[in-house]
Amino acid sequence: MSREQRRTYTNARSASGDELNTAAELEELSEASYDRSLFASLKVRDYLYLWIGMFGSAFAMNMQIVAQGWLVYEMSSSAVDLAWVTLASTVPQFLFSLPGGVLADRIPKKPIIGLAPIINCGATIVMTWIIFTGNVGFWEFVWVGFLNGTVMSLSIPARTAVIPEVVGERLMFNAMAFNTAAWNLSRILGPALAGYMIALLADGDTTSTFGVGCVFAVISALYLVSGVSVLLIKHDGQPTRQATSQHPLTDIGECLVYVIRSPVVGGLILLSILPFMFGLSINTLLPAFNRDVLFGGADDLGLLMTAMGIGAILGALLLAKLGGTRHKGYWVLGTSAVWGIGVTWFALSSTFSLAFLTIAFIGFVSSINMSMNRSLVQLQVDHAMRGRVMSIDMMSHGFMPLGVLPISWVSEVYGVSWGLALSGVILCVATIIMGTAMKGVRGIDTGYVSR
Repeated sequence: MSREQRRTYTNARSASGDELNTAAELEELSEASYDRSLFASLKVRDYLYLWIGMFGSAFAMNMQIVAQGWLVYEMSSSAVDLAWVTLASTVPQFLFSLPGGVLADRIPKKPIIGLAPIINCGATIVMTWIIFTGNVGFWEFVWVGFLNGTVMSLSIPARTAVIPEVVGERLMFNAMAFNTAAWNLSRILGPALAGYMIALLADGDTTSTFGVGCVFAVISALYLVSGVSVLLIKHDGQPTRQATSQHPLTDIGECLVYVIRSPVVGGLILLSILPFMFGLSINTLLPAFNRDVLFGGADDLGLLMTAMGIGAILGALLLAKLGGTRHKGYWVLGTSAVWGIGVTWFALSSTFSLAFLTIAFIGFVSSINMSMNRSLVQLQVDHAMRGRVMSIDMMSHGFMPLGVLPISWVSEVYGVSWGLALSGVILCVATIIMGTAMKGVRGIDTGYVSR
């Protein structure tokens, strides 16, 4: 309920001589007044433009992963070169996420969010020209990947932290659900469009760079659309005065201490690390499982990836309707444990149909878990510290190799089914153990905090 609505209500009750129940009654009216429809957050003008911008950037990034991976491997036939190109875009997460969080808390967020896709657009246009002229090489993809990763690391904390400012806390779960849905939709359609364009325009010539150049031209346009959409946002995301009153390094130290000392925020971040280490092992090992266990081809692998994406979209849409549900702490713990059970169940699948249904279920549960966790973190944190906390959350995802590498070793020595089964069991058991110790997380109800 807005301040004006509350004032009108109070005056009306006073005029009629009725006694007010103050906070409790106003809170009840506030609960009744906010929009509970499926597309509630998208009805907020600023969030709609923010969402379009995020969708455009995510679509561009997923197209770029396929296009650059295809061309790099065609040029070098080296898996190591592919790994270096991937690392070029992921290493900046460790280097620049925290500075990005400090920026989000110290200066207006809108310029950060709008400038990022424009920079990526300019870099992609340069890359498009290099590809069309036939002068493209391995290092061009490295520097573009590093630039894209740096820009993303500096801007995502601001983009994520501005969401509750735009939609309000009551629509946070709905908005984060649509963020997740957009990401998964782009993960399905982006690679498909890039692959189709390369196949169509290359006309069977696998060494042709023309198709990849056209894909990069489309990527440039998508980044431009993303940047322009931010210009249409009215909210500028001004920081609080407290966030600019000290040295940036002090800001970082203050946030780290806050996360470590907070049983709820620290607990939620730890619970987000666990699935990245053991729940997402299925993404890495899926090609091996498809070939060695299901004896499937490239088309079967594509169907399994599509099933996971569709399940994730459905999970995000369900979460969009679950914003008002209670006992969200148990929801986070429960979906994490069930995620682990799903991975183990998938590892035991011996037929394609069972694997298809199971991986769709995993996508469904994982989408709810990750979106709800991130929403709860933002709702628990003070406005002045949201950018920095979200940057720590983003950095924590870099722990994924600590789980994937040993699980991959087990898969190589004992078989991919054993590796995935072990990964799922660890996720489930570790979630139960951590949940037992995390009283603060278990105590989260609606997730909304009175300021």
